Amino acid sequence: MQIVRRGAEPKQLALSTAVGLTLGVFPICGTTVVLCGVAIAILGDRCNAPTTILFNFVATPIELSLIVPFLRLGELVCGGPHFALTPDAFKKVITGHASKEVLFSILHAILGWLIATPFMLVLLYLIFLPCFKLLAQRFGTVPSSPTKQIFSHADIKLKLLPP
Repeated sequence: MQIVRRGAEPKQLALSTAVGLTLGVFPICGTTVVLCGVAIAILGDRCNAPTTILFNFVATPIELSLIVPFLRLGELVCGGPHFALTPDAFKKVITGHASKEVLFSILHAILGWLIATPFMLVLLYLIFLPCFKLLAQRFGTVPSSPTKQIFSHADIKLKLLPP
């Protein structure tokens, strides 16, 4: 709400939210903050950095639930073999003894994410734009300085001069 009250544009907030969520579901855990940092640097003032980072963190549980669908989409596109997700495969990845199949499955998951990314980004932007427009209308902006002049220069001079 603070971001909306400070006058951030609804389009900027919708884009920032869409970018944060889309990059937040990248299928390699622990890399999403770096991806968001790169996106913030590239987008510059078209992006609200706190909003992007906030929604990147919000996306963490979603990220974990989308790894397998991204993997299956990548396998489908490449025509690769179905990778069996077993506790043994996960243990090999964590201990650094990953086989070629595990490495290919990671690449398939990244490919699946790359294919889904443009659709997610556009869909999320279109969903969040009306939401942020409504929030901006409802909560408006708080002026950073008063619009009505409290003291005039003449008042200050009169108070400083002895009677």
